[in-house]
Amino acid sequence: MRGVASLTQIWGAILTVSVCAGIILAQTGGTAQTTAPPSGGASSGGGAGGSAGGGGSVPGGVTPTVPTRPTQPTQPTTQLPTQPQERSPFPSEVARPIFLSGRVLMEDGTPPPEPVVIERVCNGIARPEAYTDSKGHFSFQLGGNTNVFPDASVSSAADAPFGGLRGGFPGPGGREFTERELSGCEIRASLAGFRSEVVALSGRRFLDNPELGVIILRRMGNVEGLTISATSAMASKDARKAYEKGRDAFKRKKWADAAKELEKAVSLYPKYAVAWFYLGLVREQQKDMSAARKAYEQALAADAKYVNPYLQLAQIAAMEGNWEEAADASARLIKLNPFDFPFAFFVNAVANYNLKRYDEAEESARNAIKNDPSHRMAKAHHLLGVILAQKREYAQAAVQMRNYLQYAPKAPDAEQVRKQLVEMEKAAQER
Repeated sequence: MRGVASLTQIWGAILTVSVCAGIILAQTGGTAQTTAPPSGGASSGGGAGGSAGGGGSVPGGVTPTVPTRPTQPTQPTTQLPTQPQERSPFPSEVARPIFLSGRVLMEDGTPPPEPVVIERVCNGIARPEAYTDSKGHFSFQLGGNTNVFPDASVSSAADAPFGGLRGGFPGPGGREFTERELSGCEIRASLAGFRSEVVALSGRRFLDNPELGVIILRRMGNVEGLTISATSAMASKDARKAYEKGRDAFKRKKWADAAKELEKAVSLYPKYAVAWFYLGLVREQQKDMSAARKAYEQALAADAKYVNPYLQLAQIAAMEGNWEEAADASARLIKLNPFDFPFAFFVNAVANYNLKRYDEAEESARNAIKNDPSHRMAKAHHLLGVILAQKREYAQAAVQMRNYLQYAPKAPDAEQVRKQLVEMEKAAQER
């Protein structure tokens, strides 16, 4: 059939430019660059990307190269772009600042062992607002925390430990709201593997008591993997103190100080999975990928159901073009938690595409879309279009291309995808 050969070359070539770059661009809004990797490999949180190794070839004979990763590390984290500043859709009504506070507790009455993201959900759209502190408390002005990112589960991108404000303190400023805007809105806690109670905001006025009370997180019965580790509760006082110092230094990008404190924490308590995980992130920032991998492996050795290291390892492998490893690590995460990590499905789909396992790639891409109802990870539609084109299902591929352009009309590769869409439509007519 005329046009198939050229399409195969196109889909082989765009994997580097569009799909692999989309792993970063869709999560961070960063600019992809193709460079040679450092001696330790590609960094997941700030190191350089590089040419894909063996197994990285794609249809058309093109070997994928990968972009430089942004300085801000992503958690298994998959990091998403900062939410745009909101404006009231009801300017004629009197808008007032709304302050809220409360506490998050686990169902056994204890505070979460790690910071939890507090989200405002309006008409199905979730916006992160604040983090809990070490005792589960939070306090913020509604619409004020523009630097808060969603939990890792919203897409491997960023959960509480990796950006924004900490401890539930109010953000810089914040916008004002009308009563009508809060109709249909609610506040909830967000933690992968758990379901949150919700507090309705309908009818709330700016003079009302800001206290929301206690929000309970209940573990989902059919999820084994969590973004918190059970081993944290058994850490000694000195080990936890060192871990908290290391985490604070990490937040301030003091990599040497963070490494020193985190090494102290794991030396005092070798099964401190979360401390090992943070140490891995620090090693990535220091471009010591061998040490980062070892730290993530130690985290999993301490707690195999702590999911954060799996996605970090999967992302590193994908950036290096080690597709078997990327497929394996992402599949292990998906098995532990098949509901909360659309980005794990995305990485798994990319890996299987490069391994020419197109049915597996299609299934993972569809699951990535299914588990991302807000379309935060629009790149999954483009990826699915690539996969369907490889399977010569051009009409359906065109549908996914249109979906991508609908949900991300200003994406850096939008013009390129429009050209691909024209090719898809032409190929569909010729079949």
